[in-house]
Amino acid sequence: MTGISANPEKAQIRNNIARFAIAQAFGSANSVIVYATGAIVGDMLAPNKALATFPISVFVVGMAACTLPMGAIARRYGRQAAFRAGTGAGLMSGLLSALAVLLGSFWLFSAATFLGGAYAAAVLSFRFAAADCVPQENRARALSFVMIGGVFAGVLGPQIVTHTMKLLPPYLFLASYLAQAGLAVICGLILSGIKLPPMAEERTGGRPLLEIVRQRKFLAAIICGVISYLLMNFIMTAAPLAMKICGLSLNSSNLGLEWHVIAMYAPSLFTGSLIARFGAGRMVLVGLALTAASLATGISGITQAHFWTVLILLGLGWNFAFLGASSLVLECHRPEERTRVQAFDDFVVFGFVAVGSFISGGLLESYGWTIVCWVALPPLVIAAVSLGATGAFRKKVQDHLEALDPLIVDAVPSEQK
Repeated sequence: MTGISANPEKAQIRNNIARFAIAQAFGSANSVIVYATGAIVGDMLAPNKALATFPISVFVVGMAACTLPMGAIARRYGRQAAFRAGTGAGLMSGLLSALAVLLGSFWLFSAATFLGGAYAAAVLSFRFAAADCVPQENRARALSFVMIGGVFAGVLGPQIVTHTMKLLPPYLFLASYLAQAGLAVICGLILSGIKLPPMAEERTGGRPLLEIVRQRKFLAAIICGVISYLLMNFIMTAAPLAMKICGLSLNSSNLGLEWHVIAMYAPSLFTGSLIARFGAGRMVLVGLALTAASLATGISGITQAHFWTVLILLGLGWNFAFLGASSLVLECHRPEERTRVQAFDDFVVFGFVAVGSFISGGLLESYGWTIVCWVALPPLVIAAVSLGATGAFRKKVQDHLEALDPLIVDAVPSEQK
């Protein structure tokens, strides 16, 4: 990874980053399997069809509810302890999902997806843990490099579903959930080889959380992180079921989701460099514009091509907007505050995402796919306005002024510098 070779412990750093990227692939594949199958299994098992997306909503609730506990475990016992707790939750999620399919139990399946969300909360911390392994100037690149693992998850998850969903008839997806449990075990083994510095200094010290939250930049990061992930989850939750309602095959749905997840993570090859060059705020705006284009495509038609284009643009938009927002978070805390602030950020983001996930299923069932896309548009405007209002571009504008002419800088009022 560019820039890391200068570190005296470069071999260990490279090993850590590589393992985090591979673990991201296996860990994210678990989430992809839940998204690919959750609404369909929910539709088969739910006592009311309006509850079809409820298991996915519970999955997101699990992420939101467990981000703070995972952060607390990391602060108290180290990140490896949090990784082990997440691995256990991922294993149990797959096994209980398989049992729920065998028993035909909707509520057991929902409980299993909650544990899957707890596992996803641990996977979410990989990007921040990797960023903590490198010097300050390389953190955005490390974060992006780890997220590249999601490209492989985008292929691995849907392909596992496609090749295992009918493997143990008559139980659809039974083998898929057993494979999901196996992925969690493999991910845990990969993480066990990562060596991280002790985090004892984080147990005390640092500013009060309220003081950190009140920073303009942090507010911009929270708002944009919430809306970018909320809309991505909102549309992705409804899309597989909407495709089924529109008469498209499960294979078509799986392939569309595969391209969506690839689009989510493939830009990570260069997102970090773009953030370093143009600033996180500009990348967030690009992401919001791509998401708007995705929703416009969804409104314009319901063919397979429309759904696939929606999912691809949605994934690209999420990458730029969410990684940009995550980079803003990294600029808002001191080393001793990192796990507390990062866990709080994820907690707020996924708390709102859970609300959107609950709404999407009922909205799709009652009003249809087009209305789902229309409802997702206004939050994009809120995100863009909030980003500008919090001064996210002020430093970048100043940098450009300095590059053009030092005399111009002198003319800028001091409160704007």
